[in-house]
Amino acid sequence: MASNTTAPDDNEVEHEFGIVRVYKSGRVVRPFVSPPAAAGLDPATGVDSKDVHLGDYSVRLYLPPSAAAKLLVIVYVHGGGFVAESAASPNGHRFLNRLAAACPAVAVSVEYRLAPEHPLPAAYDDCAAALRWVLSGADPWLAEHGDLARVFVAGDSAGANACHYLAIQPDAARLKGAVLIHPWFWGSEAVGEETRHPVARAMGGRLWMFACPGSTGVDDPRMNPLAPGAPGLDTLACERVMVCVAEGDHLRWRGRAYAEAVAAARGGDGVELLETEGEGHVFHLFKPDCDKAKEMFDRIVAFVNAP
Repeated sequence: MASNTTAPDDNEVEHEFGIVRVYKSGRVVRPFVSPPAAAGLDPATGVDSKDVHLGDYSVRLYLPPSAAAKLLVIVYVHGGGFVAESAASPNGHRFLNRLAAACPAVAVSVEYRLAPEHPLPAAYDDCAAALRWVLSGADPWLAEHGDLARVFVAGDSAGANACHYLAIQPDAARLKGAVLIHPWFWGSEAVGEETRHPVARAMGGRLWMFACPGSTGVDDPRMNPLAPGAPGLDTLACERVMVCVAEGDHLRWRGRAYAEAVAAARGGDGVELLETEGEGHVFHLFKPDCDKAKEMFDRIVAFVNAP
């Protein structure tokens, strides 16, 4: 007897978010992903890099030239809404080469698992495991050149969200600092000059619910650190926090509110807010040589090197 069921149409889209598309057949496409940048010696900076595979996740380590003395360590988490990009994304790889050289620092970029194939909390779990691995000094580059008493976490967009997650855990290791670049936070209630339109606010949470289908919504403390019942920001396990926001980014007001709330929880100390005019979300990755990207880069370098 012939079956009345038909195979899903491989051209029929079930979920569309721009950076990730899922067809009804189950096929997942990431339309804007560039070919990965290979690890190795970067001629422009002299920084060497290598990939280390650690089971469910991997890391890309960066070692600047002439790393004779112990260097601060930066654990970096890339953006992409937890659904796209990687530690090998060309723009991020270029940024990490430059950052490792300028600080100088041993940098560790986390290649975490992506949704929807691996829904959250997979990415959070991978980032937490990567931080524990770094602090163990298991790799020779970290053991020989990294000062594990001076570890920072840094990230852009969803990666900045993950940095908050790493620092707010009850058993979080003490960090020297956190750098949150254009953090991806949201919430049911508007802050600052965010849109008040209910449809637009709901749209702001669609990607989060797609990446984290087990979430209760945009007031989940992982997405909204300012939500009622979220862990107190005074418990962040880092000495200093830097938050970068951009005027043309719809997440600007959320990032500013986060920085102000952290400052209030700490009595006004240890928080730096950098607001960039005339630029949009993660502009520094796409226009790294513009004056405002250079200004932001220099401020980050100064922040991690401050006594």
